Amino acid sequence: MQKTPMTATGLQRLEDELRRLKSEDRPAVIRAIAEARAHGDLSENAEYHAARDRQSFIEGRVLELESIVSSAEVIDPSTITGTRIKFGAHVELVDEETDKEINYQIVGLHEADIKQQLISISSPLAKALIGKDVGDTVSVPAPGGDRTYEILKVTYK
Repeated sequence: MQKTPMTATGLQRLEDELRRLKSEDRPAVIRAIAEARAHGDLSENAEYHAARDRQSFIEGRVLELESIVSSAEVIDPSTITGTRIKFGAHVELVDEETDKEINYQIVGLHEADIKQQLISISSPLAKALIGKDVGDTVSVPAPGGDRTYEILKVTYK
């Protein structure tokens, strides 16, 4: 089985979601199905069909999360030193076209969240950054044309 790199925080979030699905959401949907069945004719019972759809989603997500969690290889970025960019790095960049500074952390595929400035190791930007050092410039293909960034700072927390 191939291991998937992940931070401890990302793994904890997925484990929390899995625990919630199993202990709260799954029992709640089972109760909803039982309640909808009590209303009679299932062929025209929208509540029943909605509850079954929700149950299907929950079971699929549980299987997916169990697979992800079992293949996770936790990497602690705080044990990494240096200025060369690797998994877990917090990277401060400046967009050379707009002079706007941006910060990202490079994380595993299943914990990426652009709203929290967490980019996946498999994203085009992360692929361009891996192995680079402070002061280097990277060019990243984007829908509106290539974007060029200068690496200002690299830290591991």
